[in-house]
Order: sequence, then C-alpha cells, then structure tokens
Amino acid sequence: MKCFTILFLMTSLTATAQSVTLPTGLKVMVVQKDYPLLKMLLPGQSTNDRGIEIEFPEHVTGLNKANNKIEHLYLVTNGNRNKRTLPAWRVENNSLIYETELDNKIKMTATAHLEADGLRYTYTLSNHSNLSYQNLQAVTCVKLYSLFSDTLLQRTYVHHSNGFDLLASETPQRLKMPLLKWIPCRYLVSYTWPISSNRVEDGIQRYYKSRKADKPFIATLSHDKQWIAATYTKETGNLWTNPERSCQHADPAVDLKPGQTKTLALKTFIIKGRLEQLLQLVNAEMRKN
Repeated sequence: MKCFTILFLMTSLTATAQSVTLPTGLKVMVVQKDYPLLKMLLPGQSTNDRGIEIEFPEHVTGLNKANNKIEHLYLVTNGNRNKRTLPAWRVENNSLIYETELDNKIKMTATAHLEADGLRYTYTLSNHSNLSYQNLQAVTCVKLYSLFSDTLLQRTYVHHSNGFDLLASETPQRLKMPLLKWIPCRYLVSYTWPISSNRVEDGIQRYYKSRKADKPFIATLSHDKQWIAATYTKETGNLWTNPERSCQHADPAVDLKPGQTKTLALKTFIIKGRLEQLLQLVNAEMRKN
C-alpha cells in the first residue's frame, strides 16, 4: 500500500446532519431530492460541483416467485407512486443511513459508509411478506460527472485474465460516430452471466464485450488521469455503463424468502494512483469473507 495514495488512514472526521467529511476533504453528502441521492466530492471540489452522484438505490427489483414476474418494489422514476415509507437520514460516525419499508413487504436499511479509499454501500433487506423473491437487487447507479465524465468510454476499464482493457475497446467506431447515434446506449461486459445475444432492449442499443471480465469491478480514470473511481462488488452477473451518464454498475443480488434478512454490499473506490494499485485493493476485498 506504500506505493500509492489512499486518501487517508482515518483517525477523525467531520459529520453534519446530512454529510460526512474526512480530514483530507473527501466528502459524501445527501442531496435534497424526493428520492435517496448522495453526492461524493474529491478533496478541493466545491459543493456546487455535481461530483459523483449516487442513486441510492436507483431501483429495488426482483422476480416474484408467486407469479413469476419481475417486480419493482421501488423505482426512482416512479416518484410519488412508490409505495414506501419516506426515508429519514441519520449520521452514525462516518455513515449516512436511512430506513424505509418498500410496498409494505420489504424493510430496507441503506448505509453509505465513508472510508479512506472510497464509499461502501450496504442494503439490509428484511422480508416481512409471505412472498419469495429471486435475484433481488438494490441497483445502485454511480453517476460520474465533472472530473470523471467519459461519454465516449475512453478512460473506462474492466479487467480480463490478461489484464486491463477499455470496456469499449471492441467498438472503436464509437469515436467517430455522431453523438446522437452513439447515445443512448448501454455497454456491458459479463462477469458470471452468459454473454447475451440481445442487442436492443426498450429501444436502446446494447453493446456486449465478447470476453468476460475476471474481476467484478468497473473503473474510470479522471480527465487528468490522476484519480480513479471504480465500483466493485464481490459477485455480479455483469458490469455495465450508460455512457450518457458515465455511470458505473456492479450490482449484486440475493434470493429472499419470507422471514429472511439478507445484505447486499458494494463499494466505490476513490484513489489517487494507477490501475494496478486499484487491482491490489480489489484483490484484498475479494479475499475477505
């Protein structure tokens, strides 16, 4: 760890009602919206900057085993139509936390824990219904703006068995496309799921890399290539981005039966260093139980 900069070996922090700041200046704050939205800022970034915005989560979705249909228990775009109790944020040490009841079925406790090398997200889901859900996800959209924006995917990487490669390396024509032809689209690389043959979904073009990733994270360099933002989870079907948002997705899933409580966990690393140094952190995370 000596060969690169992790933001801080944390000994103290500053917390307000809806934000947490490390002594180095890394900050996470609640954005006042009618849905749970966080903003992460690098040291020196103004609070007026968009920074990195995290829809926390974008939606909670799973397969309802009773009717074998996909069910959205929560969806950002549903706004006030969501059936949920309104979340009340609180600060505990270096964590921002809220609780909510989704559709009178699932209690969710969402925790964003600020660490020296990034932001760790956990969703604790308790099933109070008589329904079973398969592949239940709290899909977390990590939107990279300002310092990290990468609409043409020129600085966004995944890792294969032979090393790092640009996520979109197999689509060089994107660099010469009119922007309106390139976006909207989705770009995906499989981790555990089969590589899909579906190239259009909901009218949106989907690009799939022909090789699977061998590490479950997606990483983007800042414009000056000094910083890295990388979203990781231990197990996921695929890694993907919406280039229009420069967002990162690495979403885990659980099966949740009546009466069960399970946790979904992922993390966005923020480091100043090189991709090889990020890989050291990811490998250390993967070795954890």
